[in-house]
Amino acid sequence: MSETTYHDSTWVRAGRPRRGAWRAAAIVLALVLGVFGAALLAGGVWLIVLGGSWYYAIAGFGLLVTACLLAMQNRAALPVYVLVWIGTLIWAFYEVGTDWWAQVPRLVAPTVVLILILLVLPGLGRSRTR
Repeated sequence: MSETTYHDSTWVRAGRPRRGAWRAAAIVLALVLGVFGAALLAGGVWLIVLGGSWYYAIAGFGLLVTACLLAMQNRAALPVYVLVWIGTLIWAFYEVGTDWWAQVPRLVAPTVVLILILLVLPGLGRSRTR
């Protein structure tokens, strides 16, 4: 049985900090991404019906998969979201080219989400691939 001690303002078990707060943050992020992903997917499907871009439906689906993986505490959420982020980057340059001011609303939020996923990564378990 491992001993719990107090060290440098952090509770430590067997030499490792507790990860409960990181896991809770990952769950909250998963919920937020799930809501936005569902909205993007629904709106994207409607846009496809109207003859518009497929980007929003694909990105919404990617966000939902990322949210599910985060909720399951699976590190595979990062590579899945990186694919969504790269797709967003390609779509943004296709849509507006190198007009940097036009890129800001298309790329800032997805980049912030990428940073948030990287921040909660310490609280996630290992990828379940074997």
